[in-house]
Amino acid sequence: MKIDTLEVSLEPADNERLKSLCGPFDDNIKQLERRLGIEINRRDNRFTLVGKASCVEVAKDILLTLYVDTAPMRGIIPDIEPDQIHLAIKESGVLEQLADSVPEYGKAVIIKTKRGMIKPRTPNQAQYIANILDHDITFGVGPAGTGKTYLAVAAAVDALERQEIRRILLTRPAVEAGEKLGFLPGDLSQKVDPYLRPLYDALFEMLGFERVEKLMERNVIEVAPLAYMRGRTLNDAFIILDESQNTSIEQMKMFLTRIGFNSKAVITGDITQIDLPRHQKSGLRHAIEVLSNVDEISFNFFHSEDVVRHPVVARIVIAYEEWEAEDQKRKDALAEQRKHEYQHSAEPGAL
Repeated sequence: MKIDTLEVSLEPADNERLKSLCGPFDDNIKQLERRLGIEINRRDNRFTLVGKASCVEVAKDILLTLYVDTAPMRGIIPDIEPDQIHLAIKESGVLEQLADSVPEYGKAVIIKTKRGMIKPRTPNQAQYIANILDHDITFGVGPAGTGKTYLAVAAAVDALERQEIRRILLTRPAVEAGEKLGFLPGDLSQKVDPYLRPLYDALFEMLGFERVEKLMERNVIEVAPLAYMRGRTLNDAFIILDESQNTSIEQMKMFLTRIGFNSKAVITGDITQIDLPRHQKSGLRHAIEVLSNVDEISFNFFHSEDVVRHPVVARIVIAYEEWEAEDQKRKDALAEQRKHEYQHSAEPGAL
């Protein structure tokens, strides 16, 4: 999918108005990213929007419109609430346009595994599968529960069953252990098992436990932490890099340059769930910016409508989000009260 980059400057520059627009901890910006499947970077009053052309145009219009709404009224700057973001996206009609724009061949894509037929449940999932089949390198970017990893594993199993590839390689950055796994007991596979569990679960479901174990013994299916891939060249392989938002820029470049002849790579990640130190830029974010104009690479951006979960889970997520929003309001009110008390106590003559 061709992606575009747009620059937006909000004038006049006003930190308080920008704070209102972005919301507590940039929650409003993150909501735009999730719902529209785009990336938004901000420096002062300048915003950089990266994603599908129609989505970044809508995001630009929403930012400009809502920034006007932050204009002071009687000296008070109105707060931009998450509901306003939601309504603005709905009114734009962009989500319906995305659903209608999926090509027919994408809607018909079906992956065959031992478990049975795996079909996409949303237009974005259909386009994702089609892009995996048509491109050597495919990025799947979006929130948890959108099928990024599961569908990638299904495509890998399908390619192995049809003998298009000779092996499947699963890798993931072990951020929690700082990539230094030597102190953990067991062999290399056992050391990284906890980090690759979602990939294992998908394999077991599609091939069965015994078949997966035999294929791993023969190195047809291989697991490796990302740090152990330096220096390798991977031919006739289907490589899946999961949780790629936790790669460094150097790690992402290293991984992408491992791709050999007759190989496919799928890189999945969620740019809203980065566990790297604050000063370190995500390799996934950087790759989206640097590789956006490379035609041979496919970028697929998922949004909240692609989440496939049990209905009660969705309600739980909404309940937590509402609680966090209310909790943040309470904290802001308490901070404002303390600020007012401090200013009052600092006034001349105050006791």
